Amino acid sequence: MHGSTGDAGFRTTGGAVRVPGRGGSPSSGAGRTGGLPGLAPHKPAREVVSVVAEPGLVVEDAAETFCGAVIRADVREVVLEDAAGRRRLFPNKPAAFLHEGRPATLVPPQRAAGPEKAATQQRSASGSRRVENVRARTALPHRIWVEGLHDAEIVERVWGHDLRVEGVVVEPLHGADVLVEAAREFGPGPDRRLGVLVDHLVTGSKESRIAEGLRRDLGPAAAHVLVLGHPYIDIWEAVKPRTVGIEAWPTIPRGIEWKRGVCEALGWGDERAGARRVLSSVSTWTDLETPLITAMEQLIDFVTVGA
Repeated sequence: MHGSTGDAGFRTTGGAVRVPGRGGSPSSGAGRTGGLPGLAPHKPAREVVSVVAEPGLVVEDAAETFCGAVIRADVREVVLEDAAGRRRLFPNKPAAFLHEGRPATLVPPQRAAGPEKAATQQRSASGSRRVENVRARTALPHRIWVEGLHDAEIVERVWGHDLRVEGVVVEPLHGADVLVEAAREFGPGPDRRLGVLVDHLVTGSKESRIAEGLRRDLGPAAAHVLVLGHPYIDIWEAVKPRTVGIEAWPTIPRGIEWKRGVCEALGWGDERAGARRVLSSVSTWTDLETPLITAMEQLIDFVTVGA
């Protein structure tokens, strides 16, 4: 919720280019006011301030690529929202932000038990501000597709409130293999945008080849489709292990269906029992891994901003 170039859904990021300074060489003494020959004068480090990340606090990331108000923050992550309603998620690291032009470390707000409970009730499971006493918006023509039913259930558990308020329908594809054909039938356009969340979207994977094929197949209409994903083999793996009471997700050998292998390795019974265990363990965005959160926030932005 970061600047990028390229077609929607197929983005690349670029790095900054350092431009050499002007003036004489170090040995010439040009621009030098003292110190050892050939060495620049010592530049003191900028002071880093600690700022409580209260909702609404306006900051900028240290790379100066995104400026917005704090939507939510904990010891691991911070979500900012800009004036256009776009959201971005950043790791909450020391000196990772700028506040009033100064390097800043964001500190999650600490509240007493009573106000904390009240604040929690004012936030949805995704961490956004809960809208009470508002009827669900009539469904927009835009859609978000996810690979399967388990994906849809986890998305509903965390982002359901936000999606109902915005009028966004999430539909399971029942597999990425049907994506190209389904998108062609959907007919994306300026007033009919399509966001797609896929599993295991990494270089060389089947899912990445399908996404690339979709862009070629749709031609100009691909500008109205955003395909994003996470690096995990399955949506279950995008749930933090501690959330389901394990230290780590087991490694399943090739040739064994992943969910079946996980259930056998962990003694969870069959896949339906495993699905119930995973879904019942997820309650808020803090139970999920960052790549999934980032992808979903960007997909929601894509189909709602300006809608």
